[in-house]
Amino acid sequence: MVKGYDLTFDHRPDADEIIASIDDPSKYGEVVFCGYGEPTLRLNVLLEVARDIKARGGRVRVNTDGLSNLVHKHNTLEELGECVDAISISLNAQNQETYDLHCRPNLPGSYEAMLEFLREAPKHIGDVTATAIEGLSGVDIEACEAIAMAYGVNFRRRKLDEVG
Repeated sequence: MVKGYDLTFDHRPDADEIIASIDDPSKYGEVVFCGYGEPTLRLNVLLEVARDIKARGGRVRVNTDGLSNLVHKHNTLEELGECVDAISISLNAQNQETYDLHCRPNLPGSYEAMLEFLREAPKHIGDVTATAIEGLSGVDIEACEAIAMAYGVNFRRRKLDEVG
């Protein structure tokens, strides 16, 4: 349950099911791909739905861990840039040690891959925000914000245990 909503699925919806559930995307401020896992893991579905949303006058935002290029082994930002208006990337930490402590990545080089994704994102997507969670042990929010500023992206501090 998140803010009173049960977000559990009994199956992985395909693109057509997601599109049908959105109805008219222009009636929302934006349609956001996020939560309960990494949305770019189903990149083809995300892209198909995002293209449909854009074609029907909607705005698209993706919340991501920034590991899409590492996972898919190519620059996914080019594809995302065609149909995503805004992207929020979980920077999460000011260094690899703190990142590894909290994120426990399965793929070697995840922190550097996320930083590269964050660095490259503004070349493809107009509205880029890095985030970090205030209250996590060892996370230096000011240092995270400095990284975001150095990369020319927005920064948003999130609060520990506060969703939405």
